Amino acid sequence: MLYLMICGAGPASHIDVAIKLAHDAGWSVYCVATPAAVEHFLDLDELEQLTCHPVRTGYQGQGQPALPRADAVIVAPATYNTINKWAAGIADTYVLSQLAELTGLGVPIAVLPFVNTALAANAVLHRSFDVLRSSGVRVLFGEDGFQPHPPRQGNRVMAAYPWHLAIDAVQ
Repeated sequence: MLYLMICGAGPASHIDVAIKLAHDAGWSVYCVATPAAVEHFLDLDELEQLTCHPVRTGYQGQGQPALPRADAVIVAPATYNTINKWAAGIADTYVLSQLAELTGLGVPIAVLPFVNTALAANAVLHRSFDVLRSSGVRVLFGEDGFQPHPPRQGNRVMAAYPWHLAIDAVQ
């Protein structure tokens, strides 16, 4: 069971690519999405058809089945906001509370950021990467991961977003 935690960034509109790669690698995929991802980038009905599972956007409701135990987690596209809040222990969304718990349980997690060069230049982001790495999270950023793009140029790099790196990282 693979949890695909989807944040509100441009590549989320192409999450079908990640789902297809995960299926090809033998994973059953459960999508869990941030409010921004749902509001701006995702078609929940399409995701449910692709994964054969409902998309979780909030806490378990009355009569709603629990998510199965995750064998691995991918956080992608991971935003500056989610990365920094997660590393700081802030759990003010369902995705962040799940990430806090799954990190504490030692479930294998790969995070594939989507940030521009201005955000990537902030020391706080690199401190957050260090905190996550020290907790066992595989951060796919830099030479062997996501390469930041100039501000306001995200649309130009969407097709090259390296979904495959996240899938490979949890195999």
